[in-house]
Amino acid sequence: MADLHDLTALQQGAAVRDREVSPVELCEHYLERIGRLSDEVGAYLTVTADLAMDRARELERDVRTDEPRSPLRGVPVPVKDLNNTRGVRTTYGSAVYADNIAAFDDFVVTRLRAAGTVLLGKTNTPEFGLPCYTENALMAPARSPWGTDLMAGGSSGGAAAAVSAGLAPVAHGNDGGGSVRIPASCCGLVGLKPSRGRVSNGPLKGDVTGLGVEGSLGRTVRDAAALLDAMAGPMPGDPHWAAPLPAGESFLAHCDREPGRLRVGRFSTPVIADAAVDPECLQALDEASRLLESMGHLVEDVESPIGHDTVPLFEQVWSVSATLALVPPGRDDELMPLTRHLRARGAGVSGTEFAAALSQLQILCRAGVARLAAYDVLLTPTLAQLPLPVGAIFDADDPARDFERNKTFTPFTAVFNMTGQPAITLPLHWTDEGIPVGVMLAGPPAGEALLLSLSAAIEATAPWAARRPACW
Repeated sequence: MADLHDLTALQQGAAVRDREVSPVELCEHYLERIGRLSDEVGAYLTVTADLAMDRARELERDVRTDEPRSPLRGVPVPVKDLNNTRGVRTTYGSAVYADNIAAFDDFVVTRLRAAGTVLLGKTNTPEFGLPCYTENALMAPARSPWGTDLMAGGSSGGAAAAVSAGLAPVAHGNDGGGSVRIPASCCGLVGLKPSRGRVSNGPLKGDVTGLGVEGSLGRTVRDAAALLDAMAGPMPGDPHWAAPLPAGESFLAHCDREPGRLRVGRFSTPVIADAAVDPECLQALDEASRLLESMGHLVEDVESPIGHDTVPLFEQVWSVSATLALVPPGRDDELMPLTRHLRARGAGVSGTEFAAALSQLQILCRAGVARLAAYDVLLTPTLAQLPLPVGAIFDADDPARDFERNKTFTPFTAVFNMTGQPAITLPLHWTDEGIPVGVMLAGPPAGEALLLSLSAAIEATAPWAARRPACW
């Protein structure tokens, strides 16, 4: 057998099921690698070694075979440190919560436990998940294993660094403006942002804006789909709700279905900022277009479903969302500069202004999605730039400039947080220097099944595992 971390998450789950490896052996393998390598890439804020081993032993003792089991049973899956995890240090990437121990599990964590996964720890995230890089006051930045001078992206940067460096087979993340897809692109991974309402944000996370969703990062489309299956589902009373698949179906199973001949609309004009797009990102888009055409799909140029008129609305909504983080009284000065800047902007937005911005944003998004309804999927670059050096965006002296640099780096991803459509980044391109460059596909509303079917077919046609340069 190959090294355990070289196997996909589904292969690891199959090895556990077939008694070729035990959950304990798998857990020990990852904990050993984390102990040696995590600090080099800034992957984990907290490692839950004892809890993980206890859970692995519990799963090893449970040898029942008379009930359906998740294909990820016994597989280690870390949780991003924006999510509450009962009895575990949960910092939200902020120094003001450095010693916080969560008293309950978020719904997504409950779902992962029920699927039989093993919690290795909490992955690194910037403060409250606000920027597109992963740098905070708690630990070293998250770095790309493809070049440790380069940022891993954010805000699920620790999750991406962990999976890419072989410190986790798959990882949970969340995405309010690209926070799964940005680091997945930086680290050469598949990053899946599900539809709005596909995975509950409950029980206590406010879902006022509808921008943030729970997602998955993996090395393969099938791994990302299997993790979505484990996490997906509503809680009673959720404000947003995506219709589930028919009984007995799974997103993983849709990876084995032919997508049919699809109509693909592509665009490469940035939406969130007037940014130049790196030639490598455009080359990746052109290569993906030719690949789709060679598979029999029709690719046509279109305009984005939304335009620059949505940007001021998005910025108002985003800044108000920054104010929703509960900061202990008297500790605002301990927050990161960008956090303070966004919270100050958000505090200046009245309730009436916020409601009007959110309403107008929804109207424009609804019209844009309807205008492009004839297209089965949309294709764009994931990012406008290659992964930047660590610290290239962060600006402690001018957080407004920091925010503008965030927008310039990633002017495409937030489009689909606004529209609520599912979106996925695929690692289809590498530069001559071995730096990964993602391309992004977006499906119809609640259309993860079609999106995953197409993405799996792309991976089967041009498997990136066979072309991926050697990492470390």
